[in-house]
Amino acid sequence: MQSLTSFVGVDGTNPSLNSARLQINLKPLDERDDRVQKVIARLQTAVDKVPGVDLFLQPTQDLTIDTQVSRTQYQFTLQATSLDALSTWVPQLMEKLQQLPQLSDVSSDWQDKGLVAYVNVDRDSASRLGISMADVDNALYNAFGQRLISTIYTQANQYRVVLEHNTEITPGLAALDTIRLTSSDGGVVPLSSIAKVEQRFAPLSINHLDQFPVTTISFNVPDNYSLGDAVQAIMDTEKTLNLPVDITTQFQGSPLAFQSALGSTVWLIVAAVVAMYIVLGILYESFIHPITILSTLPTAGVGALLALLIAGSELDVIAIIGIILLIGIVKKNAIMMIDFALAAEREQGMSPREAIYQACLLRFRPILMTTLAALLGALPLMLSTGVGAELRRPLGIGMVGGLIVSQVLTLFTTPVIYLLFDRLALWTKSRFARHEEEA
Repeated sequence: MQSLTSFVGVDGTNPSLNSARLQINLKPLDERDDRVQKVIARLQTAVDKVPGVDLFLQPTQDLTIDTQVSRTQYQFTLQATSLDALSTWVPQLMEKLQQLPQLSDVSSDWQDKGLVAYVNVDRDSASRLGISMADVDNALYNAFGQRLISTIYTQANQYRVVLEHNTEITPGLAALDTIRLTSSDGGVVPLSSIAKVEQRFAPLSINHLDQFPVTTISFNVPDNYSLGDAVQAIMDTEKTLNLPVDITTQFQGSPLAFQSALGSTVWLIVAAVVAMYIVLGILYESFIHPITILSTLPTAGVGALLALLIAGSELDVIAIIGIILLIGIVKKNAIMMIDFALAAEREQGMSPREAIYQACLLRFRPILMTTLAALLGALPLMLSTGVGAELRRPLGIGMVGGLIVSQVLTLFTTPVIYLLFDRLALWTKSRFARHEEEA
């Protein structure tokens, strides 16, 4: 550990007095033996033995897309039109989520067991004594509202005088019995003679989103599950509960970005493939052989996913960016071979088999050099140990895995697909020519 900062009570991140926050800064990775997850597991095991204390730990990064501070790493919000709806459904959803193996450290900021004193004023009795509701409000504010009544000025400084009730003498609800009000005839009237005090449970804090009450459920993901598994498990649990229409749910931060990325990534990849097909078709004046070049893309995706699976890394937004980068990198292997083969067929009159064979021989070295250049450029992302290395590592793992698998497979599959599509093109032309002769 390099440094430790702690604070207790209400501030910008703690909504209630019964919570505290620790900021633990670890030494650089090259100066310690354990990674962040091992440190978190060791601290969690030690604090679990302390009764009455719930500890929630999460690793933080300098670059984050989370919009709020929560107890654990990922957030899921429930928004309703009333507090009664939240108080009914939040405990039921929490009970279901805590049983899911895809989630860990499930917690909520909904705390509805705070004690609140309700002062019910008998308005008829108060009006007979000439006491208005404004008088009651002023008396309560004088006792508990920290009213500023004066300022003392000295030569060196100034001091504000705050009026408040001395809770050390009469703590708790007994303090309300000591409050006195002045009637219309100048008499002193105890508050207890015109009001009854009732103690109830109420939320310690009420958070709002878009002017509606909201509660945040936060969770972590175990090592043997991915964020996608956790998101799907929460959505399935939500469907089984049949939440009312006045409660809306939404993921926040990383899960929300993950959902958005999965929804838009498919269309982004499709658009990129269509654009590449059009450009390659214009470049090679062919409808068939652009497909030969694009056939190398699945091998890159499979290699990236296998590398992430072997390394135990999640398919997060950063890993998806790496897969998109592979689309533009791996197709250069096929481009080098197809470009040479088509030129040899058209300019030298070679057969397709001889042309692709010569392309494989003469283009092997450039293909290997360009792949190694991209591979060595991605290795620092995969093997780095500096600040923020955990964020960049999935990008490097996906690129390295995709490049290795595509390099091994495309050298063998591209010539086969080239000859297959060439025969398909010849067969198609012969069929069209036969139909024209018959016509």
